[in-house]
Amino acid sequence: MLTLRRGEQLRARLHAVCRRYLATKAEPKAVAVADLEYTAEPEYPKIRNLSYKARKQQTAAEWHNEIRELPTVEEKMIKVNMPRYYGYKVVDLTDSSVPYNALPLTQHYTRTVLEELPLLQSSTESDDNKLKMDAIVKAAREDVIEALEYAHDLYKHRLTLLETPPDAMTHERQLTQIILEQINRAALQVLSADYAHLQDIEVDYNPRHEAFWAVGGVDPPKNVVKSKEGRKWQKDDAYDSVDRMVQYTGEPYLALRHRHQLPTWKTIEESENLTLAKQLPRYKHDARTLGYSTKHQHAVNVPGYWPSANAPNFGLLSFQSRAHLQLRPKSYGDRDNQEALHALAIQSSYAWLLAQANYNGFNTYNELTYPLNTQTVITNGREWSFYEYQLNTLLVHGSNIDENPRVNFCRGTAPQPLYGEISSEGKCVDFNEATLRQLLILYSNVPSIQRTADELLPYVSGPALRRVADYEHAEKREFLEQMFKHLASKRQRHLELPEIYMWEKLYKIDNNTRNMEAKRRFFELNINPWRRTLDQHDKEYVPRAVRPGGRKNREGRFKKTYYP
Repeated sequence: MLTLRRGEQLRARLHAVCRRYLATKAEPKAVAVADLEYTAEPEYPKIRNLSYKARKQQTAAEWHNEIRELPTVEEKMIKVNMPRYYGYKVVDLTDSSVPYNALPLTQHYTRTVLEELPLLQSSTESDDNKLKMDAIVKAAREDVIEALEYAHDLYKHRLTLLETPPDAMTHERQLTQIILEQINRAALQVLSADYAHLQDIEVDYNPRHEAFWAVGGVDPPKNVVKSKEGRKWQKDDAYDSVDRMVQYTGEPYLALRHRHQLPTWKTIEESENLTLAKQLPRYKHDARTLGYSTKHQHAVNVPGYWPSANAPNFGLLSFQSRAHLQLRPKSYGDRDNQEALHALAIQSSYAWLLAQANYNGFNTYNELTYPLNTQTVITNGREWSFYEYQLNTLLVHGSNIDENPRVNFCRGTAPQPLYGEISSEGKCVDFNEATLRQLLILYSNVPSIQRTADELLPYVSGPALRRVADYEHAEKREFLEQMFKHLASKRQRHLELPEIYMWEKLYKIDNNTRNMEAKRRFFELNINPWRRTLDQHDKEYVPRAVRPGGRKNREGRFKKTYYP
């Protein structure tokens, strides 16, 4: 017993000595940590701006960052649509009409500097190339003339089969479509032997080109001003500029695509010029003052094809219609018609490149990391205008309209005749080789820029997950694919948008004359249908016979959703 008690005493002393030893060793570290708490100069935490305006900007920046961090291209596009179940209110830009004096608005909305040139020059201009191109023009001359005569003869025959002749705009579009298909065939046949890149291009006939973006620097509408002036804490910001959503919809005659990018013709230093950016035209008024219309729809970005890793994803050349000039009054004058062509070239080129950028993980809220280039032709078969466009920036929303130093560039020519007329005998008169040369130069520009997958898609996940089709989870893959294509289809919702009827406006809103009636309508319950988000809907019911986990499983009654 004494031996056990003695052992416990020795053990207690040993523990006491160990504790004193460890405490002595730990003192220098504690002193060192304490020394690190003090600095020669005070370091204060960042003071956050807690005003309403600053908090809204911070919330928007966090949302833009969430879009950037999503792993796949399709999820990014779905995320942009998440705030609106019924879609955004957008300014409707189309290739079928350009209002009077539309060029300043177009330059503002696309942040584009326009350069008018007498002729477009080849990117590889030299004496040898000039001689080579002269020989090609001579070889292609007869083929193009034959194509023009054949197209007119074919269309004349088709008109004889119609009971009623088409209107002037339809007549021009149909004839131009035939001419361009024949000239494109002849040009590819002549040039393919000397320019190998034309053997790898993909030709789209009447493709669907759509793009969505947000534009800042627009004056607020009256209802927004009135709402802010009614609140003391927002009265000072009542006249601050607001963002406008823009949706472009176009259908060119032809579009040529390649796997590689066209070379740039503006350097980084030339593209980043804040002084030049501030000199761009600014159209602060509502676009409806010019004649544009607005509508509600989801944000859609389609460059004429679905997302694919190995497809020709870069635009080489597109052919646009100028048939809308048939509807413009002559009082607008030749100068405004010329500006209308410039505006259409800028809108169509910007929208096509923006849609391509969306398929590489960029969007109107996430900036490009490299420039994109394309070429555009506007024609009616006889008159031809040639343009080149370089997309350097996508950020034109919010304060970026004033602070973003990057600008986009467009350079183009005045309309040039390819031929004078087709005689009564069906022969081409006054053929212009200079116009044909310009067209062949655009075909001959070689897309030479190749980038690695990581450079092309910096905001997209790794090589194992770039598109929704790469998901191994079948249910998630099918849900996201179906949702993405449903939004891109622009189908209407199965239930109509809630509407305030005229009698309700008179007897319930303007004059409160139905006090005893039950309040069941959305405006009586303070519900704003436009604020409904994309995921606010009833989930799809799963029948018991196919329910995972058996018929008694109540947790699997509804299908899961995988919104980003």
